[in-house]
Amino acid sequence: MTTLLGKRSLVQEAAALRAGTDDPVDAVHRSCDRIDAVDPQVRAFVPEDGRRTRLLEAARRAAAGVRDPAGRPALHGVPVGIKDIVQVDGLPTRAGSALPPEVLGGPQATVVSRLRAAGALIAGKTVTAEFAVTAPGPTRNPHNPAHTPGGSSSGSAAAVAAGMVPLAIGTQTVGSMIRPAAYCGVVGFKPSYGRIPVDGVIPNAASFDTLGCYATDVAGVALAASVLVDGWRGGHPRDEAGRSARGRGPAGRGPRPVLGVPAGPYLERAGDEALRAFEEQRELLRSAGYAVHEVPVMDDFEQIVEQLFTMNRYEVARAHQDWFARFGDRYRQETTAAIREGRTIGDAAYEAARVRRNAFRARLAADRAAAGIDLWIAPSATGPAPAGLTTTGTSIMCLPWSNAGLPSVSLPAGHAANGLPLGLQLIGGSGADEDLLHGAAGIEQALHGSARNEGVGSAGVHSEDVLNEGVLNEGVRNEDVLKGGGQNTDVLDESA
Repeated sequence: MTTLLGKRSLVQEAAALRAGTDDPVDAVHRSCDRIDAVDPQVRAFVPEDGRRTRLLEAARRAAAGVRDPAGRPALHGVPVGIKDIVQVDGLPTRAGSALPPEVLGGPQATVVSRLRAAGALIAGKTVTAEFAVTAPGPTRNPHNPAHTPGGSSSGSAAAVAAGMVPLAIGTQTVGSMIRPAAYCGVVGFKPSYGRIPVDGVIPNAASFDTLGCYATDVAGVALAASVLVDGWRGGHPRDEAGRSARGRGPAGRGPRPVLGVPAGPYLERAGDEALRAFEEQRELLRSAGYAVHEVPVMDDFEQIVEQLFTMNRYEVARAHQDWFARFGDRYRQETTAAIREGRTIGDAAYEAARVRRNAFRARLAADRAAAGIDLWIAPSATGPAPAGLTTTGTSIMCLPWSNAGLPSVSLPAGHAANGLPLGLQLIGGSGADEDLLHGAAGIEQALHGSARNEGVGSAGVHSEDVLNEGVLNEGVRNEDVLKGGGQNTDVLDESA
């Protein structure tokens, strides 16, 4: 039986395509063959007639366009998946909904234009929860098809985990990048709010919406970030992304970043299994030479949650005001509920929530500075992916960081008792995305080295799952994937 897991190194695939040892046509066949083989089960991509023909035409143009390897752009010939709330010239946008695509269409998003200018080939649209809110799409977790891949960027995370593409684009409003990365066992990067333009992206809640990307390792997301992020200061991708800064902390902060554990009500929202794994991860990092400090923060966490969802639902309702008036009967129940809840929130309540958010951001930044913290660390999710496809899990472990507009990364960090992946979330300072990824590269190596040298426990990391050195390495056979429970739901069931 064909495995549903497969890892493709973005850095190595991009390097081979630029050097000419790989060919865009071969890269397209590799993606299309993989999509044909596993996507009927995973359902990560929006179905598209003629996908291979379209991509082969683009690949031949790319191959003929720049003959000199030195002149080839960073992502020359790399197939990329695009979440289906992002406008792409030549492909319809459905946003996981039943609304007419012509109603949802618009100019191509800047993020897609940047990818194409960097030589990338658009492999297709990836499945999203309806309008990136809460109603799940049909995508299944490649580690176990009986479990959710998370959401709302479900298709993008699953497509990378299954080896269909080495890079995929998603969005996060509350937890839609980080949680699917953890559930699917890939690296997910959500930049600081505003560092990738969101024009051409159907809004969920404009005060929070952030574009991000998935790859199989930190070096891969760093390569993508060098193309996508405004004002990127991490160096040229050919020089930097392929040589991750292992063990290097933020500039001026010494060889390793100081790590902070956000002790208090927030951390208590994680499930028992996630907390046990997190404690092991902390000890692994301490043994690798990292300073890890507990910092009491967010003692008013319930109020922070209420503040975010006041703003979120208000903005969702306003974003869909015209479409919902015309096509309200086509919306799914979960999206309808969010819109109707948002309609009950008045302008005064919304403005009061905005003031409270600004105060929270300032307080969190002050707590970080006072404690001398470079990066916060926390579980990426409350536990492994829940069973079933009726929920995408809870966004609660991502909520405060999205509320503050901070950059975050989810690293694969071992497996739960039922064999499903767990993730470690790293959070940087506002605008310090480059420092975050430099620090994440060292932490990735520390976790990977521990797994290699000491064996893999619940918080260890299989090297073949994280830092694969080949272009394509398929994972465990589907029949070997455990079918255990792993449900870990919460009062918040949010794809946003």
